[in-house]
Amino acid sequence: MSQYIVQTARYEHLQLAEEICLHMEESAKARGTGIAKRSPDYIKQKMVEGKAVVATTISGRFVGFCYIESWGHGKYVANSGLIVHPDHRKSGIAKEIKQKVFDLTRKKYPASKIFGITTSLAVMKINSALGYKPVTFSELTDDDNFWKGCASCTNYDVLTRTNRKMCLCTGMLYDPAEEEKNKKKPWDFAKQSKLYERWLRFKKHVLFKQPKDKPADEGEADKPKEKESERVLVYSILAIALGCAIYLAA
Repeated sequence: MSQYIVQTARYEHLQLAEEICLHMEESAKARGTGIAKRSPDYIKQKMVEGKAVVATTISGRFVGFCYIESWGHGKYVANSGLIVHPDHRKSGIAKEIKQKVFDLTRKKYPASKIFGITTSLAVMKINSALGYKPVTFSELTDDDNFWKGCASCTNYDVLTRTNRKMCLCTGMLYDPAEEEKNKKKPWDFAKQSKLYERWLRFKKHVLFKQPKDKPADEGEADKPKEKESERVLVYSILAIALGCAIYLAA
């Protein structure tokens, strides 16, 4: 018998909203990246709407949480705010929560594309098993309200100065239409994780590399912008190369 209860949130779970928000904030600080900040009232709203999944112990103590958000008039949906209590991490509960919220999302939004952005290798592994594929940000929603949610992240300046083309997060997408059409095997994250880790280190090098300070010659005022464009171009080319490598290795 499982030591956890994973279910669609109900009214009796409203009392957990403040604790959930607290753990979200602490987790973001520990990782140095940001889960979009949400208020207890917002979390309660998701519970009341039946768009949240909560995990508890048998006695009712908080274990984990995740909720559904929709963007672009329902064309895209995201399973957001995944959080697990520190005492229950590495127990496999995150996978159970993700599976439950994924199934709930497919039931409520059967034709919608499900997407997410993450820096977590563990989350990428779980998403891969569910059928998500790594994609460029251009394949995700262009809804400004979604991207504004990244403003609380310490890497937000990277996202803005690249015009939302890239950041340290990796975009992942589940497209039900493509899955039905192609019936392709899911991206095998377990086999490709080492490749991804090298890719993540490269991203950090490219996106955080700043030009050295030196006296600017006349007419070179635009050089920083040119160097930024060069880094974006190099990043884009290697992103394509990474996708090809993953495809060929599958």
